[in-house]
Amino acid sequence: MSRYRLQPTPAQEAALLEHCGHARFVWNLAVEQHQHWKAGGASAPGFAEQCRQLTEARAEFAWLRAGSIIVQQQALKDFAQAMANFFGKTHRRPSWRKRGRGEGFRIVAVKAGDVRRLSRNVGEVKVPKVGWVRFRWSRNMPEGMKSYRITCDRAGRWHVAFAAIPKPIPAPGTGEVVGVDRGVCVSAALSTGELLSVPTYHGTEKVRLLRVLRKLARAQRGSKRRVKVKQAIARLKARESDRRKDRIEKTSTDLARRFDMIAIEDLQIRNMTRSAKGTLAEPGRNVRQKAGLNRAILAAGWGRLAVRLEHKAPGRVQTVNPRYTSQTCNACKHIARESRESQALFLCVACGHQDNADVNAAKNVRDTAAGHAVAARGSSPLGGPVNREPQRDLLLAR
Repeated sequence: MSRYRLQPTPAQEAALLEHCGHARFVWNLAVEQHQHWKAGGASAPGFAEQCRQLTEARAEFAWLRAGSIIVQQQALKDFAQAMANFFGKTHRRPSWRKRGRGEGFRIVAVKAGDVRRLSRNVGEVKVPKVGWVRFRWSRNMPEGMKSYRITCDRAGRWHVAFAAIPKPIPAPGTGEVVGVDRGVCVSAALSTGELLSVPTYHGTEKVRLLRVLRKLARAQRGSKRRVKVKQAIARLKARESDRRKDRIEKTSTDLARRFDMIAIEDLQIRNMTRSAKGTLAEPGRNVRQKAGLNRAILAAGWGRLAVRLEHKAPGRVQTVNPRYTSQTCNACKHIARESRESQALFLCVACGHQDNADVNAAKNVRDTAAGHAVAARGSSPLGGPVNREPQRDLLLAR
């Protein structure tokens, strides 16, 4: 999607929030309906049946009828797609929506005259029941758009995203392959020797975040002061999230333009960031250390980098089993845990090859994807089956 910063007036913002409330209400009703469904019983109502129920509800309740039918029907459409993704085992089950989190709605059947440009950096979009709302024209408008989605994040910023599938970045045609090793200290290490890190909070921002978190702990629930403190926390976290997304977008675009094939590790991020707190009967160990590691992994943006590479370079991204990639010497293919002396230094105990540990792992990922990584006796360095030499005694016995 092509996302733009929306600039509504206070009156328009109140109308947009009302649309968000209607979409959230309809979504939560659909979630409640499907919570009563059990496997083997009568099927839960689908999109068509829920639309008929929505028509009856709009005829009965004036406050619901005052809203846009497009917003409410598209909320049901989004829920139907979310359930299809859940049954397809690609996403989790749709859950409740809470006010202030994930606010937004979708508008379809957008015409050519519903978006217009006022000046070099200012445009307008026509929203049902709201009117013309201005947004910052920061890039060219995509062609062939038929719908858009308006969202509001926790920091109170409004955005409009026009649905348009961009063209993939063409391959350079040089035949070069790059390996990407994702880590915590170094977000992404390339086999070319480049070390890329995602920017986090600055020194002053860390101090301010700790200060406002202490204020939040002392603020009374339901008070206006607590609302202001939560907004301050949201603005700080939104700034960090924007920096992370910006770096990932630039990194993925650069890799898609420079290399024909991009090899990355097939990491199970959801399992790696699972909590270690355990249960009351069997409590976990080092829970706080594991929670800190989980936050560091999520802050590095491993998953988003892989997803954006797939979007920008479809068919040119190859996943590699990460087993032993950080313990294998790229020069002699010897596998030893002792070779990785520290977080940054790799010193092979067999041949003495020395390199940055993350770059060495990225080179192993690259060679495995290119089919050049072969260990002793013809086996894969990732622990595959060993190809043994024919034994003379067995051949003579036949």
